[in-house]
Amino acid sequence: MSGHSKWASIKRKKAKTDAIRGRLFSRLTREIIVSARVGGGDPDQNPRLRTAIENAKAGNLPNDNIERAIKRGTGDLPGVTYESAMYELYAPGGVAVLVETLTDNKNRTVGEIRHILSKVGGSLAETGSVSWQFDAKGTFVVEAGDTDEDGLMMVVLEAGAEDMELEGDAYFITCPVEAFGAVKDALQESEIPFRDAQISQVPKNYIQLDSSEQRKVLRLLESIEEQGDVQNVYTNLDIAEDVLETAGEA
Repeated sequence: MSGHSKWASIKRKKAKTDAIRGRLFSRLTREIIVSARVGGGDPDQNPRLRTAIENAKAGNLPNDNIERAIKRGTGDLPGVTYESAMYELYAPGGVAVLVETLTDNKNRTVGEIRHILSKVGGSLAETGSVSWQFDAKGTFVVEAGDTDEDGLMMVVLEAGAEDMELEGDAYFITCPVEAFGAVKDALQESEIPFRDAQISQVPKNYIQLDSSEQRKVLRLLESIEEQGDVQNVYTNLDIAEDVLETAGEA
């Protein structure tokens, strides 16, 4: 689990900068639009939308933006139609990468990803050649200052979580997809705030590289993260502590 949580830590470091640039707000808005289009505009009847709204609020997306995004998803307001697309990549060193996108133009998105790969390194992989190395899991991020470790562990394990670990100033929790709702409900009922909750792709095993190769891979991952249609990036890179300390600070 360590590689997954360390990459998540790097993304958290970048969250404030991303919000300032509007990138985070764009991703949160797109997820709300698609969630409302797929399952309707009532969060009480649409768990995916409810989670998208909770994450949007945690990311400080204004309520007016949330309401407009829901209406765009349900068709009450005009807007762009987004489609989901998952791309499978190999980064330098044979590191596996999954890229989750919401896009209104798949040709543009794959073209931009190819351009990034041509500059930074790596290649597009055949469908299925990377995805088998990951399992879908429910994942949660809880700030360490918001709760005590023993109490949090008791709550999430009783609700069906598989793993919990402290990485920096946050706890990273994983659970089977089918336990996602139960773990989320348990956190809310215990009044434990969470920074993020989503279905993620967690690697089955991790690849270790030397520090210089790790930094090459991280440059690629961060370049892909900055592409406007990208929602999430997952990798099986095991990130060393010294690399983690400097990553995501620029």
